Amino acid sequence: MAEKFGTDERGALIALTLANEEVPNAELVKTYGVKLSPTARERLETKGLIAVRKQSGRYYLQIKGPGITWCEDHLAEVEPPQRPGPMVRTVFEVLRRLVRRLRDRKVSLVDFLHGEDEQRRLDALDTAAPVDLETLIREAYRQLATRPQQFVRLAQIRPKLNGVAKAEVDEKLLELMKTSKAQLAPDSNRRGLTDEDRAAAIRVGREDKHLLSIGES
Repeated sequence: MAEKFGTDERGALIALTLANEEVPNAELVKTYGVKLSPTARERLETKGLIAVRKQSGRYYLQIKGPGITWCEDHLAEVEPPQRPGPMVRTVFEVLRRLVRRLRDRKVSLVDFLHGEDEQRRLDALDTAAPVDLETLIREAYRQLATRPQQFVRLAQIRPKLNGVAKAEVDEKLLELMKTSKAQLAPDSNRRGLTDEDRAAAIRVGREDKHLLSIGES
């Protein structure tokens, strides 16, 4: 059974799963009507369900794997509000059955909502002529970034690089950084780092970098 959270916390987790990308905190209010308090945001971050990044006084949120799992568990058992009409009861039943069927087939909710377009791009890469590593990195970054020069987590980029060895990827990332084609940055919120974040980090000097930003080619 999914851990219980307040209405805004639940709404934020579901909205971030639906977006499957980094979302400004203000956008949660504007697009989804979710007003996530600082206390609620910190709670979700501490539990490892979301990643939080602060830049220029603004907060940016992104769902993590455990957060997606929570949403799947919650939506598989979600109950309609009190005294629902027949339409509401029916829609909730369809939602529960859909999520359960996806889980039985071992298809994640995010893959169901977003995977087809990404898979089509990856298939195109597989059938095309051999692609160099910089192009692979740029393609992975393009899939994940929602605006120019956005910082994206290396833990999200590395799985999209067709199994290229970490050392080889690190070498290319350093090359891109030294030629000013990319920026590498640490995650200032060390408490929010997952094992995947730490494993994907690249060491530059005395500091681990967890985030990548790429400019226009």
